Amino acid sequence: MIGRLRGILVEKQPPFIIVDVSGIGYELEVPMTTLYQLPEINQEIIIHTHLVVREDAQLLYGFYAKREREFFRELIRLNGVGPKLALALMSGLEVDEMIQCIHAEDTSRLMKVPGVGKKTAERLLVELRDRLKTWERIPSIAPLVAETAQISMPMSAENDAVSALVSLGFKPQEASKAVSAIFEEGLTSEELIRRALKGMA
Repeated sequence: MIGRLRGILVEKQPPFIIVDVSGIGYELEVPMTTLYQLPEINQEIIIHTHLVVREDAQLLYGFYAKREREFFRELIRLNGVGPKLALALMSGLEVDEMIQCIHAEDTSRLMKVPGVGKKTAERLLVELRDRLKTWERIPSIAPLVAETAQISMPMSAENDAVSALVSLGFKPQEASKAVSAIFEEGLTSEELIRRALKGMA
């Protein structure tokens, strides 16, 4: 099991990143909440990982903090929740926001995540309520957006943002409309994704 990587962030193509560790490039899929906190390209990072081995693939998922990884593991233990849906949930809501939804039995916020209907949201509330009793809300000390992130072309940032939203389960037309509605020159793909997701909430 690969539990942690320490290396150089060489590529960000939401929702995927590549981390160079001693000349080996590890491709990881990350939730948007992790993407927002990453440094600029060519900077060193430490990222916590979860490896999923299937017959046809070995998939590596990355998280900025151990707490995010543990929450991901709680989600994929639930019936009917695979890595894709777990990442979509964690991309739309911070861990503390998710915990708050569970305790408040707020299905409406969960239903705004692609792939989560009313029945799924209700089941998530029931199954997670007991699991999360020992979890406390911890204010994040990390910035939501890596302000130093840079990208060469705004249009590339817009395309990256649309692609990331589609990978999370949004329809292409819906993703394009959401990004266009909040697009401003000079914004990074991470900021566009964050604003688009907030606009959909």
